[in-house]
Amino acid sequence: MSLRLSTVILPVDRWHEGGRAKWQRAEELGFHAAYTYDHLSWRTFRDGPWFGALPTLTAAATATDRLRLGTLVTSPNFRHPVTLAKELISLDDISGGRVTLGIGAGGNGFDATALGQEAWTPKERADRFGEFVPLLDRLLTEGAVSQKGDFYTAEEARNIPGCVQRPRLPFAVAATGPRGLRLAARYGQAWVTTGDPKLYEEGTPEQSVEALRGQVEKLGKACAESGRDVAELDKILLTGFTPDRGRPLESVDAFVDFAGRHQELGFTEIVIHWPIADSDFDADQQVFERLATEALTQLN
Repeated sequence: MSLRLSTVILPVDRWHEGGRAKWQRAEELGFHAAYTYDHLSWRTFRDGPWFGALPTLTAAATATDRLRLGTLVTSPNFRHPVTLAKELISLDDISGGRVTLGIGAGGNGFDATALGQEAWTPKERADRFGEFVPLLDRLLTEGAVSQKGDFYTAEEARNIPGCVQRPRLPFAVAATGPRGLRLAARYGQAWVTTGDPKLYEEGTPEQSVEALRGQVEKLGKACAESGRDVAELDKILLTGFTPDRGRPLESVDAFVDFAGRHQELGFTEIVIHWPIADSDFDADQQVFERLATEALTQLN
């Protein structure tokens, strides 16, 4: 399968002061998709500008024509399936069916306590995610849904006329553990990973590749247990969190080498961050744009 290249545009720019131009430029460069983080704030950007993901994607939908749009990723940290489903159906309609929902269990970042709650344990996050995804699936595919769960309840929730994409917009499920991988196998049209976080500080690129190989194998087993062909799922690597860090973006040759090694593992989409000066995602803008226009011709 050919490899696709996408980007993440963090919501740090005012829309009329560079924000809109980035999304339009992403389409001009030929990226398959442009995603954004669905957080209330994030790590080193916490004390700077940070706009909402779904309004930003809605604006991007009106400013572009072909580019796929999505979140990497949405989580239950501050979302509820009922209200999220309504917003996603609206966004899918406005975009003409160009939305992918990246979705994960969330973590212990700023979102985890911003609403005043205690941060959930890994088990609590997994429990909530296990209820969140199936309910969201129902809300996006059925006209009226009632369900009472341990964490989330829907009472005659109406979502008419549903998504433009049928039976619903695709889910890209971020997961590395067994419970999350089972959700990806059952509900996902794609699977997302950032690699093994334990290797980020002191691991090597070779160790990272082997860890990713193991994740892909576990996804295959989860799909087999669900009676599904793993080849049906796109496999997305969100870069920037492996021991390589920003090195793959230093040149076209470096990226081609990086992407080729991961394509061999079965990845079908590589996502790179739009450069942001003086941040973890600092990179040469000219090299970044060359990746979009030149790199894939050497890989596909």
